[in-house]
Amino acid sequence: MTCSRADIRTGRRESPLRMRVLPPFSLGSLFETRRHVSRCSLGLQVIWWLTGIGCFLLPSGALCQEARLEVLPLGMFNVDIAFRQTFTPHGREVGLQAGLTALRYGNFEMGVTYQYFGFASSEQKADLHSVYLNPRWNNFLDILDFPSGMPINRLLRHALFGPLEDRAVPFIGLVGGAVLTGPGNRAPTYLYGADIGVRFPVGHSISLEFTLGYFVYGLDFEGGGGNEQQMLLTTGFLF
Repeated sequence: MTCSRADIRTGRRESPLRMRVLPPFSLGSLFETRRHVSRCSLGLQVIWWLTGIGCFLLPSGALCQEARLEVLPLGMFNVDIAFRQTFTPHGREVGLQAGLTALRYGNFEMGVTYQYFGFASSEQKADLHSVYLNPRWNNFLDILDFPSGMPINRLLRHALFGPLEDRAVPFIGLVGGAVLTGPGNRAPTYLYGADIGVRFPVGHSISLEFTLGYFVYGLDFEGGGGNEQQMLLTTGFLF
């Protein structure tokens, strides 16, 4: 312990206990501090409630996961083929689709697809070439992730896909585009519809896909009118 010069002259030692002098205190500063604490507490409560509501509304597989926008993601090419032999010996229908995934954001993706559809019979023959956009919602069944004891989405997956329920990726989508060439003089014209299907990963960056599509064309396959409709079941691969 050290002593100051004044203490040496007076013969006193410095006390080891020192008293700190606090700054002046006022009720105004107390209220201001409480006001800041209340604001911070309110802000944290709002963030907490918004986070909880978001986690409750989102599917269980994507709880509070930050989605990321991907442009031309990997595994983006797909090729689908449909073939049907009609009852007549020379009748057939052929569908071919090739496309790519342009954008992906979480379970949502935007595809661009080229479609060829042709049919031939003894009475007529037609070839259609179309290009359309195909926004899709993957794993849409996960929105039914309730109740907690027996979720509806798990029951549907088990009933629809059996032992492949954990690997299946069900999806629904919309279709909108244009028919570039076709029978008659109405092309180019519009094309719209919807599709539903399922995708099964079978290997590294390869998936097997089954799709049922409903299409409305702004022309008639016989070349006379418009609004031709068809259901097209395709099987293909996604690379």
